[in-house]
Amino acid sequence: MGAETEYGIHAPSAPGSNATWLSSQVVHAYALVTGERAAGGAEARWDYTDEDPLADARGWSMPRELAYPSQLTDRPDELTAAQIALEGGEPDPDRDPANLDPEGDRTGPLMMNMVLGNGARLYVDHAHPEYSSPEVTNPRDAVVWDAAGDQVVLAAVRQIARTPGLPDISLYKNNTDNKSVSYGSHENYLMPRQVPFSDIVSGLTPFFVTRALICGAGRVGLGQDGAESGFQLSQRADFFEAEVGLETTIRRPIINTRDEPHATAEKYRRLHVIIGDANLSQVSNFLKFGTTSLVLDMIEHGTVPQLQIQHPVQSLRQVSHDTALEGLLRLTDGRQMSALDIQWMFLDAAIGHVSRTGAGAVNGGDGYTHEVLRRWEEVLTQLAAGPAAAARSVEWAAKLSLLQQYRDRDSLAWNDPRLALIDLQWSDVRPEKGLYYRLLSRGRLDRLVSDEEIAHAVSQPPEDTRAYFRGRCIQRYGAHVIGASWDSVIFELPGERRLQRVPTREPLRGTRALTGALFDRHADAADFLSELLDAPR
Repeated sequence: MGAETEYGIHAPSAPGSNATWLSSQVVHAYALVTGERAAGGAEARWDYTDEDPLADARGWSMPRELAYPSQLTDRPDELTAAQIALEGGEPDPDRDPANLDPEGDRTGPLMMNMVLGNGARLYVDHAHPEYSSPEVTNPRDAVVWDAAGDQVVLAAVRQIARTPGLPDISLYKNNTDNKSVSYGSHENYLMPRQVPFSDIVSGLTPFFVTRALICGAGRVGLGQDGAESGFQLSQRADFFEAEVGLETTIRRPIINTRDEPHATAEKYRRLHVIIGDANLSQVSNFLKFGTTSLVLDMIEHGTVPQLQIQHPVQSLRQVSHDTALEGLLRLTDGRQMSALDIQWMFLDAAIGHVSRTGAGAVNGGDGYTHEVLRRWEEVLTQLAAGPAAAARSVEWAAKLSLLQQYRDRDSLAWNDPRLALIDLQWSDVRPEKGLYYRLLSRGRLDRLVSDEEIAHAVSQPPEDTRAYFRGRCIQRYGAHVIGASWDSVIFELPGERRLQRVPTREPLRGTRALTGALFDRHADAADFLSELLDAPR
């Protein structure tokens, strides 16, 4: 599993700046930061060879001429000379101040895309900087390496602040500018391809419609433009318009059908989930990944609850707008159930499921499922007592509690612009500015992982997936890695006429256990490849 986070971006001193240009400055700034640690080590470009964003899990591909431009993620974003000039820069890379370090030395062309030494990807996507975390095998690691992304972009923001000629940039881990624009926080889960996609749709839809209860990030304002007064559980709910579909930026569906496995296609599918919020709360993020993984396991084994919500899109918004958690959703069989009741139904089914598999046992289990179930039950119990009872664990409840304090103190209506500013400040990635970080530092929010673990994940890859191989190649042989993707690393060796592509299509190979000693034995990339591929130099 893994996450993709597009950060909201703003330059307060240059509000009219081109967002793509600003986002490229974030990526480029982090290239400077990593260059200070390992010369050339993190500047490998992304390999788009195996990208196929128009393949649909329902068995067809969308014609390229019919696709919305934002769907064409298999080609790199590029800045034109005109865009650079409009920002006050120069198309000539030798003269562009964006390509100079604080001492005035040239750093090279503007970076738009990077593969990082921790196995992640940092790039410009739809005019936002995006961090795609490396592949991990459990929800706790998903929290750690997702939080590492917040530290990656924070380092870039700090670097930009030190660079003469560039405006200060603010980044926000949120999902909307409250001006009708939403940007994504996506999850990815590896599944067996043999599971019928129709089973995934029927099993996941009622869970996703109600999942914001346990992992919504909270939002001031109702409607896509936030113009209607109020507070809701989810940043993203009001932007969904379809039940099932391929799109991610228009006509957003509850279940996304993109069939781009980034692995051995005959064996695996990558379930691309676009309905989640960008979470800062560690507990909410842990539950987002952990509960969804459990539901997918139940779908695979035929133990998921069988229920259908009559109007999923409208119900998704209804759940998000219902902070009292009292509304009822109509099912296709005529019954009415609350969102909380549906979540309890999924939890009870998960408890029964893992009792048969043994995964949730305290001793002898997988080490994570028991904690997911415990936290899931705990937050549902808290929410049944009211949002305030869940304010330490659930992000939307924590944000609502803080906003309510301001409302009570200053008699503020929900449409008061000061509340919208507090909502925005909650998600600021700078710990001295972000309200989430202030509450965390004061012990008012529950923590699952330490700052030291997150700092380690900024520079080091997970050890139990192929991300270890990718990250270590970047760290150790970065000067000879000219490209990489989720399923390959491409080397260019001195004196060799041909590039060497190393495929990594099996996500659970390339681990430290399988390749760590090989990295340790070889400081030279050619020697490393020779033994890896068992071929003469």
